[in-house]
Amino acid sequence: MAREIDRLGDTATAAAAAFIVLLLLPGATAAAAKPPPLVLPLVLSYPNSTRRDAAANHFLRLRHLQKVEDPSHPNAHMRLHDDLLTNGYYTTRLYIGTPPQEFALIVDSGSTVTYVPCSSCEQCGNHQDPRFQPDLSSTYEPVKCNIDCSCDNEKNQCVYERQYAEMSSSSGVLGEDIVSFGKESALKPQRAVFGCENSETGDLFTQHADGIMGLGRGQLSIMDQLVDKGIISDSFSLCYGGMNIGGGAMVLGGISPPSNMVFSHSDPVRSPYYNIELKELHVAGKALRLDPKIFNRKHGTVLDSGTTYAYLPEQAFVAFKDAIMSNLHSLKQIRGPDPNYNDICFAGAGSDISQLSKAFPDVDMVFENRQKLSLSPENYLFRHSKVEGAYCLGVFQNGKDPTTLLGGIIVRNTLVTYDRQNERIGFWKTNCSELWEQLHTSEGAPSPAPSSSSDTNSNINMAPAISPSGLNTILPGQLEVGLINFDMSINVTYAELVPHITELAALIAHELEIDLDQVHVMNITSKGNYTLIKWAIFPAGSAKFMSNKTAMAIIYRLTEHRIHLPDNFGSYQLLEWNVEPPSRRKWWQRHFVAVIVGILVVLMLSFSALLAWYIWRNKIRGPGTYRPVGATLPEQELQPL
Repeated sequence: MAREIDRLGDTATAAAAAFIVLLLLPGATAAAAKPPPLVLPLVLSYPNSTRRDAAANHFLRLRHLQKVEDPSHPNAHMRLHDDLLTNGYYTTRLYIGTPPQEFALIVDSGSTVTYVPCSSCEQCGNHQDPRFQPDLSSTYEPVKCNIDCSCDNEKNQCVYERQYAEMSSSSGVLGEDIVSFGKESALKPQRAVFGCENSETGDLFTQHADGIMGLGRGQLSIMDQLVDKGIISDSFSLCYGGMNIGGGAMVLGGISPPSNMVFSHSDPVRSPYYNIELKELHVAGKALRLDPKIFNRKHGTVLDSGTTYAYLPEQAFVAFKDAIMSNLHSLKQIRGPDPNYNDICFAGAGSDISQLSKAFPDVDMVFENRQKLSLSPENYLFRHSKVEGAYCLGVFQNGKDPTTLLGGIIVRNTLVTYDRQNERIGFWKTNCSELWEQLHTSEGAPSPAPSSSSDTNSNINMAPAISPSGLNTILPGQLEVGLINFDMSINVTYAELVPHITELAALIAHELEIDLDQVHVMNITSKGNYTLIKWAIFPAGSAKFMSNKTAMAIIYRLTEHRIHLPDNFGSYQLLEWNVEPPSRRKWWQRHFVAVIVGILVVLMLSFSALLAWYIWRNKIRGPGTYRPVGATLPEQELQPL
């Protein structure tokens, strides 16, 4: 149920998710005594947001999470990208086909179909990655018409169609191919059914992301397909980042929940969506005077990662808004950032997120079992985009719809476990960015990709597109990075690109927010209709290294597809990146070529000067030299005529 509302005017999808999702690794049993590997940081965090003592506590608590409920089922661990405020959604990378084709898909727990634009689509927008080309995949098969699906007019192939609340839609044909979940996933590539779009409208047409990854309940859901095959246990978990941090991670499969995780019953019969049994809302410790049945009307209280904000029935919204405003004493109400919306905003709270609780009240959600989930101000506020230190309510009235809809803002900095097997949803308050900042890993080399002659077994060992390498070089104890290399494949021919390579370097420097002289072209190779470029990012100025923070910021922009090129450069793909430590060689070793050239130049100048002096000296002593009168001259023979 994608109900995403783009309050800031950015393009968004029918399923915008504001989630940073937890990456959990399947550990071994106690008998195996195999220590669980650490994981890479998922977001770019800022120094003033992390304290050592808090991080240490999170790490100790995380050790409990690294045990998987069912060790016989591997999990798919997937990074999330983008962020709530800028994009209105979070995406993950999915790889489809043989060889793999990469796509940025919005994580949506309210959608039941995973779909990407098809190469044959005549009504699809321009998105982040090239469209899926079935003809280039040796393992693609169309899903033939059968009694369990809707069929095209010719009764040859199954089709799908989805329409969303904000009036966007997607339709196309169903295909089956090998789907890979990325290098960091312990789950091997699997065959799965997905949608190949032939048409998209509304926000789906204009969004930057390629498509949707459906995690809802339904036959075509990627979750249901994996569970029905017995590949993963019937659960997935998400961890949503805070107000300042984007990115995240996701695990498909079961985990062992923390002992203090708060649960609510989720009835799959009550609603096709992931619902919880909300009974009360408390503001500043006082319960709102509402009939508990107000949260159980129509679809009930729905938790949807495809929705950005929270939406309450009219009576509940008015009571919530009044309670919040009655607890604000030192703030001034101001206009919202967008004149098209009547946002309720307040100025004077300051820019420090950790201090918002001094200006705004805490909110509690009470479930049917009397368990309580406490919400901090960042769980119901969003930043005012035009006024520093101002914030707006991220909770709105749901029109005349009596459904209570809770989007990503409600579960920022919260580990959310969708335990479908036990019909419950769990919440655990934590700092997702701090938690994962402490954990780093590389999971070894990926499995080899299948050849075109491989069969279609669901457990084929196949790697996704080339993933980042050299990950172990950026660690908490290593604060210096000497060089960042990355390979870029760009959809422009060699002859067309070379005259504009300087312009391209300037664009990359601008997008990465670094100086132009830091960007160097190391190699350019023609690959037919596209060009492969090897780039290097050097430290600024005369510096010998860049800090870990600076390097992570650059790498974050690279891997998050933050480089947006003009249309004349076509599309690009980041193939591989790595980092190198600062060179520990002596000065003359690091500048060996320059030293040799300098010596040669000095020798040439010295030789030229000596030659000039010699010629000048001979001219001085030539036959026309003046001699005093009476000077003795050497006797010379007369030459014969």
